[in-house]
Amino acid sequence: MQYLYGSGEASALSMQAYAALLAHVSATVKARPADSVVLAQGATLADPRFIPCGNRPFAAVFDVDETVVLNLGYEYHDARTGTGYNAAAWDAWEKSGAGAVTAVPGAAMAVRDLRAMGVAVIFNTNRSSTNADGTVRAIKAAGLGDVVHGDTLYLAGDDATGSHKDTRRATISTRYCVIAMGGDQLGDFSDLFNAGQPVAERRAATMRGAVSRLWGKGWFVLPNSAYGSGLKGGFDDIFPMDKRWAPPVNGGKN
Repeated sequence: MQYLYGSGEASALSMQAYAALLAHVSATVKARPADSVVLAQGATLADPRFIPCGNRPFAAVFDVDETVVLNLGYEYHDARTGTGYNAAAWDAWEKSGAGAVTAVPGAAMAVRDLRAMGVAVIFNTNRSSTNADGTVRAIKAAGLGDVVHGDTLYLAGDDATGSHKDTRRATISTRYCVIAMGGDQLGDFSDLFNAGQPVAERRAATMRGAVSRLWGKGWFVLPNSAYGSGLKGGFDDIFPMDKRWAPPVNGGKN
């Protein structure tokens, strides 16, 4: 939390991501790409294929929490109580927390500039559809403008796939050519990253082949060191056996 919500390093990373996203979008709208950056049905991470754009208008799709909105009020409550994530408390936060959010650094500027370029800004979040009004208020309170559920805001519960986002991305893609996506979790880009892979394999998948070339060129990651699918793994998952070290006995002296 100190890093994500308090450090200049985290704010600089967010500003950097949004600046890169805007540069990418500005160049892409002039080139009129044949394909979007949303994976097509049947695609894999090893063989990514993308939904064609046709003549649909451009859009950028963003997650909400810790991508465009910082949930400072909820995380303060979490830090002070030390209870960790609590579903009931989060539900209450979605309903009533709009007054205690702020925009992720760079997000409000990016949203404004995207709209000025004629690019629709769509939010695809795992906040609950039953709390849609609270999320609409939170997005507006963060300075990101007005959104409409089912039009520019998509939520968990909008379909039968729960927290998976691919179906919602496909729905958005029937109306728009999505030329950029932003998120703080790999699932904000494809559910294929959350298919139960071992920690090391999931990490490796981000660095292979065509997927590795999407980061900063259609897919833009925001920092989140506080929670999420990236905070997993034990010693054997994180530290390879051949890359471990301990101080030499007797300081290395014979």
